[in-house]
Amino acid sequence: MSSDNWTEQDIPDQSGRVAIVTGANTGLGFETARALAARGAKVVLAVRDTGKGERAAVRMSGDVSVQALDLTSLDSVRTAAADLRAAHPRIDLLINNAGVMYTPKRTTADGFELQFGTNHLGHFALTGLLLDRLLPVPGSRVVTVSSTGHRIRAGIHFEDLQWERSYRRTGAYGQSKLANLMFTYALQRRLARHGTTSAAAAHPGLSNTELLRNTPAALRLPVTLLVPLLTQKPEMGALPTLRAATDPATAGGDYFGPGGTGELRGTPKRVSSSPASHDETVQERLWTASEKLTGVTFPVR
Repeated sequence: MSSDNWTEQDIPDQSGRVAIVTGANTGLGFETARALAARGAKVVLAVRDTGKGERAAVRMSGDVSVQALDLTSLDSVRTAAADLRAAHPRIDLLINNAGVMYTPKRTTADGFELQFGTNHLGHFALTGLLLDRLLPVPGSRVVTVSSTGHRIRAGIHFEDLQWERSYRRTGAYGQSKLANLMFTYALQRRLARHGTTSAAAAHPGLSNTELLRNTPAALRLPVTLLVPLLTQKPEMGALPTLRAATDPATAGGDYFGPGGTGELRGTPKRVSSSPASHDETVQERLWTASEKLTGVTFPVR
């Protein structure tokens, strides 16, 4: 297995493993789920639109099922977690992939700003509710998909987490993706005491997916012109996630992204996240706030 030119062919045999992938009916999630199923994993597509999920499942080979999950509703997250716990006594991989980007100002069913609520809080709750199914399984992993956007106008705005005073879609996206990394690092500290499950993160670089549909109007023309030149196909964008999930050499707290210039494209390698993402004081404050907002506590402290 080449560490410098890691491809889908380097995914080890996944037979006997159970993988849950959120947002798996399209784009990066679809390619992640497809590749895992092709290597023998039992894959659950956890998606908001089960019709689209079923159509995606028939395009994959292997053992693939669909679970309804709407990350914008904590009621849906709890229902999905209960269904998954009933169906799967053990879980090997939880891949927190689903996300929204640069959306107009909207809130979730629970009143959270849409990007923070979907990208971070929904996955925080889902992970906490499923974690006891991973903890007994040696080599199990939680992989959360972040973005280079975690560096853009990014901070955790505790004074206005839900952007009620003013709203900037790029800033809100940056906060949610920074939160993904802080969650990963804080979770790994807790998991390290158990020694079986680990947490890692990944970003896809610049991939041509449906996430780009909410690009602000002022950027739409340049993005449209540059997309064919700068982006990579979803199957390449999924490789950092797949490496974080399956490479035997992945360590807890690793962060993978494309290895090309600016981490925009290319085969995956370990990359660095911003200094802000490593602030443990802010990580723990975010963890406490997330527990309070979701009502979910973790079986690791």
